[in-house]
Amino acid sequence: MGALTQILAGFGLSAASGLNAYIPLLIVGLMAKFTPWLKLGPPFDALTNEWVLGVLVVLELIEILVDKVPGLDHLNDLIQTLIRPTAGAILFAANAHVITNLNPTIAIILGLLVAFSVHATKAAARPVVTVGTLGMGNWAVSIVEDIISVIISFAALLAPILLIFVFVIFLLLILRWWSRRASRAVAATPTSAPLNWPR
Repeated sequence: MGALTQILAGFGLSAASGLNAYIPLLIVGLMAKFTPWLKLGPPFDALTNEWVLGVLVVLELIEILVDKVPGLDHLNDLIQTLIRPTAGAILFAANAHVITNLNPTIAIILGLLVAFSVHATKAAARPVVTVGTLGMGNWAVSIVEDIISVIISFAALLAPILLIFVFVIFLLLILRWWSRRASRAVAATPTSAPLNWPR
């Protein structure tokens, strides 16, 4: 079960970094530095360095502020297109490296894919929120994303098996949303009127 939970934790941390790159990096770094629950091997133990943690705190504060402002949040998402998948790759590789023999290249690729998928979904959804709420809902959505990132990060480190249920629920919500959208599209499609042929 140890290897499975570490792989699940890697997926969870990568997904969390797709929402916010710095939250899971900070949580992993702080937990590895101040608790016995997480041990990072080199080169990933650099996350426990005080300077690295300080820079992450500053970057997170900038992210929190910028991501709440309509317009700037879209620019931030554009910039984060490289940062979030990189953070996901680092976290997946760092976590998988702890007790599994997973090839680092595979771990990095998996982390990149997971984080980029979550980031791409977030970046695509944010303009819809901006248009639908005239920018007034951006800050609320951003706060929810940050909270989800924190919850998933802690769940990934403390109870990774719970992530299976989280992913299943998330999948069901996506499927439900998709089916509702498809139903609305079908209902909105105009039906062609019958042709009245001359007799």
